Formats: sequence, structure tokens, C-alpha cells
Amino acid sequence: MKTSVSSYSFSRMMRTQGETQLSVMAKAKEYGFDAIEFTDLTPPEGTTQAEYALQLRAEADRLGLEISGYSIGADMLAGCNGDPDAEVARVKAQVDIAALLGVPVMRHDASSGKFLEPRQHRGFIDVVDRIADGCRQITEYAETKGIRTTVENHGYFCQDSDRVELLVNTVAHPNFGLQVDMGNFLCVDENPVTAVSRCAPYAFNAHAKDFLFKSGQEDQPEGFFQTRGGNYIRGTVVGHGIVPVKQCVAILKRAGYDGYLTLEFERMERNEDALKIGARYLRKLCE
Repeated sequence: MKTSVSSYSFSRMMRTQGETQLSVMAKAKEYGFDAIEFTDLTPPEGTTQAEYALQLRAEADRLGLEISGYSIGADMLAGCNGDPDAEVARVKAQVDIAALLGVPVMRHDASSGKFLEPRQHRGFIDVVDRIADGCRQITEYAETKGIRTTVENHGYFCQDSDRVELLVNTVAHPNFGLQVDMGNFLCVDENPVTAVSRCAPYAFNAHAKDFLFKSGQEDQPEGFFQTRGGNYIRGTVVGHGIVPVKQCVAILKRAGYDGYLTLEFERMERNEDALKIGARYLRKLCE
């Protein structure tokens, strides 16, 4: 495995210190990561996404830093005002951006579960075919660009391990798999070890993320958000929380995964400290 870091992990630096997706690449290299993954390109005013993607790729080449992936938001049910064809076309255009970045894998969301029409569907099983149809069209297009596509266990509605497994097997295309985020399963109160064990065979990409946890029986601490089941979690330095990161990495390895292990950091600790510690921790797990 190789180590990577999500550009999202630098959010505080970008918000408070004037850093950009372009400038943080040097920091990713300095901190010891092999690669960087970009989330939703945000080019400066006057620059198109395509132009910015080429700038990022040139900077990566200059630094000797790989670009491991590209992640964007999407919704196969409610995106583009509920027009599935328009949403698929929009995501395909982002596949073109991923190709300019030169990434091997792209992640797009599946759905938040928000319905624009009066809700007649009772659950994920009722709409999985609709979601899978959009995912299949996107991955067929991405395959022509040499890019594999994934969805992540993300957004509550399509986050449980059994749901994302069902989606992959409903799409049933060899170019489509999962971006397995070992921490995100806690958002739906699922044991990360059980969930990663289920999803590891489908992993095209993997995120390492850690959380602190408080029971829903207690008052909500400041800085924590609520899980679907009413517990409270907040992001922390990887290796400092309750996510069994080492065990989850071992599960991925045992399933044959040998891709990037990407750090995604959220939130309260200083970016610099959290990312340097995280880089060292993930390096040991990869080696």
C-alpha cells in the first residue's frame, strides 16, 4: 500500500491561512505522503476546472507526488432537480476532469436519500435499481478513460455496509467498486471491523479516518455531531480514536487490497500536527 491524504484534510488551512488545493500539495509531500486525493476542485476565479486540473497535475509531477483519486458529490435520486439523465451527464463531465488529473480512481456519491417527489419509497431497497442505473452509466463512460469509479459509505442513506455491497452487486460492472472509509461506518452506528470485513473485497480505494465517541445517553459535547442512531462522534487524529484502524487495514490487506490508504482528517486539532502524526501512523501500517 501507499499513503495518501485527502485535500479535504487541509480545509482549515485553506479557510484560515490562505492555502489552496495547489499550495497544499507541497505540504502533503513535506509531511511524508506518497500521494494526494482531491475533493471537488475549487479553482481560483478566472480559471476553469479543466485548467486547474492541469495545473495540479503539473505541480504533482514537479513535486514527485502522485494524485491518487478524485472525489465529488452526486445524487442519483435528487441531483439536478431530480433529472437522472442530467445528473449522469454532470458526473461524466467530472470524469473528464479526473482524466486530466490522471487519477486511477474517482469517487462520486450515490444518494442522500432525499426525494423531490412525494416519498412513495420506503427504503434503500426500493431505489437501489435507480441509483445503480446511474452508477453503471458513469462507470461505463469512465472505463473508456481508464478510470475506475466508486461510491463511498457516505451520507447516511447509502452508508451501511450491506447497502453499499448491495449497490455494487446491483451495478454488477467490473469497473465499479467501493471507496471504503473505515471511520464513516460509525455515522450509522455500525462496527467498523464488521463493516470493513464485508466491504473489503469490493475496495478500489480506502480511507483511514478516526473518531471520538460519546453515547447518546449523555449530553452532546461541543464539536460532536450526531450519528443516525443518536450517538455523538467527532473526528480526531488517526490512531487516537475508537476506530480500529490497524485491524481494518489488516482486513483490507487480507482481502488483497494493495491500493492507496488515504488519510481523511476532521477537524478540531491543528492540521499540521494531525497530518504529520497521521502520515507516520499510516506509513507504519502500510509497511
